[in-house]
Amino acid sequence: MIAIVVSRADSASVHIGDHLLDLVDWERQEDETRPDADGGGTVYRHGAFELREFDALHLDMENAADAFGEVRSTSERASAERSDAGAAAESPDLLVFASRHSGDTGPLLTAHFTGNFGPAKYGGTDGGLAEACPNAHERLLSAFAEYAPDEYEVGMECTHHGPSSVGVPSMFAELGSDDPQWEDEDAARAAARAILDLEGAEPHKSRQLVGFGGNHYAPRFTRIARETDWAVGHVAADWCLDAMGAPAENTDVLRRAFEQSRAEYAVIDGDRPELESVIEELGYRVVSETWVRETAGISLDLVADLEAELGDVDSGLRFGELAVTDIDDSYECIDLPTDLLAEAQGIDADAAREAVEANSLAFQTEQSGTRATGQAAIRSPADRDRLVSALADVLARKYDSVEREDGAVVAREVAFDPAKANELGVPEGPKFGKLSAGRTVTVDGEEIAPEQVRSRRVRKFPV
Repeated sequence: MIAIVVSRADSASVHIGDHLLDLVDWERQEDETRPDADGGGTVYRHGAFELREFDALHLDMENAADAFGEVRSTSERASAERSDAGAAAESPDLLVFASRHSGDTGPLLTAHFTGNFGPAKYGGTDGGLAEACPNAHERLLSAFAEYAPDEYEVGMECTHHGPSSVGVPSMFAELGSDDPQWEDEDAARAAARAILDLEGAEPHKSRQLVGFGGNHYAPRFTRIARETDWAVGHVAADWCLDAMGAPAENTDVLRRAFEQSRAEYAVIDGDRPELESVIEELGYRVVSETWVRETAGISLDLVADLEAELGDVDSGLRFGELAVTDIDDSYECIDLPTDLLAEAQGIDADAAREAVEANSLAFQTEQSGTRATGQAAIRSPADRDRLVSALADVLARKYDSVEREDGAVVAREVAFDPAKANELGVPEGPKFGKLSAGRTVTVDGEEIAPEQVRSRRVRKFPV
């Protein structure tokens, strides 16, 4: 069940709630076990959703999940009474606070998790972090982007206010950033539609990370959440880390960030060697945004094995197309055919890299990951054979013929021969270029045709 909290003290929350109630048909029920101000009274149920209204502001609502699941429809109660569970209340799987966002940021739809890395200035507890829901958060951002009015930006924020304890994975879905936006019916409806799109969303996924550093609106972590298959849990912006204090003196807070995000990885925006050291001492791994992007769709067990064999991503390891569809953990490492690869790169560097990428699990690179070099991991000898053939196809763009012969790629061409041009008295310079391009030149009144200065050349590239 997905719980939705609407605060009567927040005009934007009320407007989002009104549109939620308008968009779909809700069953009204009465909860007489709680005060109306505390989520009791009229309760709204629709499918997997339950919406309750509260008088307090969201950031002061500790353990908000306790209010949900206390009432059921007639059919639900009858079913529960027939089961072993009796009429026990249903606990939410996820809770969403429909809220306003305040700031000098213009029209904005934003989402974030709650708690405090440092002192609790705006609700919650010092160093207390609520359980995040990175996968659902990722879906909410996508829905925001789909429904937002044209003038609205979409993004995420760092973890920066209460509550610190909700009881289930939770997040804020916010409409901002001032009165004109809080009263904007189109934007409130967009936020409501996005919340309803959470139906069926699991709070967590297998790839989740914690973010550290950067500014309040976390552009790096927004990119990761929107553009990769990784979800982002708690984010401590630069100011949050400053408020927290020395990492070595706040290991409990750092550990809590990983535990409440169900994450084993961290990305740090900026240079924070002390923080990185402490995180790794806690048993978590710090990775780069490049690592996150390069590992998309690839088994993390395979990533670990290949990094152990061929070096890590930040040292130049890149993954081939075969890794994305990997269903087997067997592979072998080979030396790339150095001379053949170099010749192909000289003809078309992009095509040469694509040939390696298409026929390997992973490969070493240089020049910021753009140029394949060194070793590669393949599944079978057939992969290596296809790689050689693909590189030979690149050579065919330059040479008259390219063939596989006796453990080598043999390339043949008839090309301009500088030695013959010298013998005929052609001075080096522009006339060399014209002859090489197939144009006749005149030297001391005598015409020299391109055919006169050509030789047949054969090159062998061992494979």
